[in-house]
Amino acid sequence: MSDTMKAVVLTRFGGPDAFEIQTRPVPSVGARQVRVRVHATAINPLDYQIRRGDYPDSVPLPAVIGHDVSGVVESVGADVTEFAPGDEVYYTPKIFGDAGSYAEVHVADVDLVSRKPRNLSHVEAASLTLVGGTVWEAFVTRAGLRVGETILIHGGAGGVGTIAIQIAKAIGARVITTARSDNHEFVRALGADDVVDYAATDYVDAVNALTGGRGVDVVFDTVGGDTLTRSPLVLAPFGRVVSIVDIAAPQNLIEAWGRNASYHFVFTRQNRGKLDELTKLVERGLVRPVVGAVLPLERLGEGHEILEAGSRRGLRGKVVVDVAGEAETLVPPLAAAA
Repeated sequence: MSDTMKAVVLTRFGGPDAFEIQTRPVPSVGARQVRVRVHATAINPLDYQIRRGDYPDSVPLPAVIGHDVSGVVESVGADVTEFAPGDEVYYTPKIFGDAGSYAEVHVADVDLVSRKPRNLSHVEAASLTLVGGTVWEAFVTRAGLRVGETILIHGGAGGVGTIAIQIAKAIGARVITTARSDNHEFVRALGADDVVDYAATDYVDAVNALTGGRGVDVVFDTVGGDTLTRSPLVLAPFGRVVSIVDIAAPQNLIEAWGRNASYHFVFTRQNRGKLDELTKLVERGLVRPVVGAVLPLERLGEGHEILEAGSRRGLRGKVVVDVAGEAETLVPPLAAAA
């Protein structure tokens, strides 16, 4: 094996042109670590937030970022018994503090690593790790979503929403989601029971009508801002709001008080256990990845542009980077024409 690798390096904070492809040494492996040949990675909102400079104190430059890996184990540390060379794995690298996944090789603590679902390609698996782990933590660990409860998922056609709908249905919840009218059939196919066109309808009025005025047991916020502030208006008594969005300014959540609501703000903590549970759902056919764009490593900056444009570019699901060159390049048509 070569002792060097290609990596996409963030050299400054700024736009999608802030990345450079560089040759870097392959990192060494600690006693409780595995070295993985990266076949695919994915792009998340956290990635472009880091790129534009939202977390300058946490990411010293130059940096290799990225938070999804699907690949094959190349070597293991002296104290690793869980995996062996040749095993197919997927995981999210440690967020802040270690090198990320925008590279041909990655080294990770073994406790983060899970066996890749057998029925997925590497491109598909790479689309799931950060999103799947985040949704599992939001629904199971924090909100305690239960069979028969009703959940409102904001942004059902996005990279997080597509997986959130499926996991909520696997738990046994009734799912209401928001999406543009041209995505209604799409999110219903994922399992949504009811869909609200947020561009044409006030979601508070629509959700209260759909629930007969009772409201929902859980709100999953992937949007933030006014959406988060108004979420208590659709909560049933003792409802829970789970948000994965940074709050840039103070929010007035007084409406939550009268409903005895609880709020959970999730910056996900990765571990093998959550991914093992996700793998079970995937292999049972209850959760399937939704990949909206696939690009080679050399076009990673373009992937950032596509994700930031989001639904305006016709994107559904995740943007994945095919590091090993195993998949056909797929770019949303509007993005290709832009």
